Amino acid sequence: MASSSRPSFSKMMDEYFDNTFDNAFDQALDNQVNQHGDFEEATNPKKTRVHIERKREEGDIRLWNDYFSKDPVYSSQTFRRCFRMNKGLFMRIVERLSTEFTFFQQRRDATGKFGFSTLQKTTAAIRMMAYGCPADALNEYLRLAPRTALSCLEHFVERINDLFGDEYLRRPTPEDLQQLLDIGELRGFPGMIGSIDCTLNDINVLDRSPVFDDILHGQAPKVKYSVNSHEYRMAYYLTDGIYPEWATFVQSIPLPQDQKASLFAQHQEFVRKDVERAFGVLQARFAIVRNRALFWDKAKIGKIMRACIILHNMIVEDERDGYTQFNVLEFAQEQSNRTSQVDATYSVEPSNLTEMMITQNDIRDRKRHRRLKADLVENI
Repeated sequence: MASSSRPSFSKMMDEYFDNTFDNAFDQALDNQVNQHGDFEEATNPKKTRVHIERKREEGDIRLWNDYFSKDPVYSSQTFRRCFRMNKGLFMRIVERLSTEFTFFQQRRDATGKFGFSTLQKTTAAIRMMAYGCPADALNEYLRLAPRTALSCLEHFVERINDLFGDEYLRRPTPEDLQQLLDIGELRGFPGMIGSIDCTLNDINVLDRSPVFDDILHGQAPKVKYSVNSHEYRMAYYLTDGIYPEWATFVQSIPLPQDQKASLFAQHQEFVRKDVERAFGVLQARFAIVRNRALFWDKAKIGKIMRACIILHNMIVEDERDGYTQFNVLEFAQEQSNRTSQVDATYSVEPSNLTEMMITQNDIRDRKRHRRLKADLVENI
């Protein structure tokens, strides 16, 4: 009987120790989990959206009194410097935006308070483009949150492209092209319609560049001009030496060996600087072009760039009479006195594949390129 009671006693003791250990382990684990949860809650408190009463009405009133009232604080010259354009042109843009797009209209919010005015939203976009400043730099003066300022910029550049892109970012008309030819001929380069600045990206994507798409598809106006008693029918651009020897490119002479070559190189490099000066003016007018990008999306960056060019062209048109360097009467010459002319009867129908291949070979013709360059050296 004693021997039978011993196993039962040992079994009871084993069960007791197992239960005690399990309870102690479970309690210790619960304590660790609770402590870890309390630590996370203490170190990572729940984030709540903080409302900042920016008093947007005061920002609107201040902006109106500074620039748009009958007796503004700042003069028209200061307005031109801060907004990069005259007040009349700015108000023309504001009127189009406010009448055609609801985003730029001042509306009441859910509490009945007026939202930001059209002037506040448009000014925010212009300031960010003009100064290249971050979005939070407009918080104190215009009372816009950074997120709202970026939204204003995004909507502004998109609507500028929609409203004015067809007019101020169009291809040159035959009349525009004739004026470019006249200017090129006046500067010693008959048949020249501009210059192309050199970037490595231009060289890498030259075969896919849209510069010559109209020529290849038969949609570009036909040009005819005479240089050194030789007739040519394809306009050209001035470039630097990194571009290939194509009939549409005329490079400088890097190491001129005689007086004619030296004079040609001097004139070519002088005229080619125009495109660099033009882009320098664009960068000086809109610092967002040269500063770091405010958006990561390539499409948005492209819209900003196009909007800057459109606004630049609008400003040039608005202020052209004040600083133009060319007398338009010089171009009002008889048709017979011009050696560079645009053929008024040009094709607008796409060419077939065979004609496209022939035109592409003409563009890449090195012999024609060298003959044109030699004739221009003699012409200079």
